[in-house]
Amino acid sequence: MATGLILSGNAELWTIVLLSLQVSLTAVVFAALIGMPAGAALAVGRFPGKRALVVLINALMGLPPVVVGLTVYLLLSNSGPLGVLQLLYTPTAMIIAQVVLVTPIIAALTRQVIEDLDAEYSEQLRSFGVSRLASVPTLLWDGRTSLLTALLAGFGRAIAEVGAVIIVGGNINHVTRVMTTTIALETSKGNLALALALGAILILIAIAVNGALGLIGTASGRAAHA
Repeated sequence: MATGLILSGNAELWTIVLLSLQVSLTAVVFAALIGMPAGAALAVGRFPGKRALVVLINALMGLPPVVVGLTVYLLLSNSGPLGVLQLLYTPTAMIIAQVVLVTPIIAALTRQVIEDLDAEYSEQLRSFGVSRLASVPTLLWDGRTSLLTALLAGFGRAIAEVGAVIIVGGNINHVTRVMTTTIALETSKGNLALALALGAILILIAIAVNGALGLIGTASGRAAHA
């Protein structure tokens, strides 16, 4: 039955899958726009409290999704400071929650990549008169393969997330139904066919992401020994 839903092109199933991809990919884009510059600046910057900030960002990689969901809910609820925007129980609210979850991951991994590259190339760059801040674009480009790994890791976190998105998005049919929330709620209702079909697709996406990570790691290793 679950296989039949997938192969038959069931409209409800694929609407859920496409919304899941749309929300998670959008969240990763915004998280990258925030996290990569922040992580790179943290890597090359020299300022008091830097080590404490690094520890904080690393700790935020393990943010409990339900806590993020609750925080975003309080901000977007009618009584919250952003309630006037009426974003609660919309895909936008789900994107915001996922951005909060994914940004620390991308920022922390970017910081590590850029910090390693800066240690390797800093003397060469300084000899050309390039300041630490001005070297960031060059280091980002040189570390693009590793940074792609960071993006895939962020996407993996986003697409599999359930706690935060169900709090701020609910599970409204044709509005905020994504794979993880639908699996949880349909299983509780006994609709196992839809839950199993979505679970299979989610597993395939996870395998694809991990496969891509493996290919990137292999390609990076070959390039390093070339």
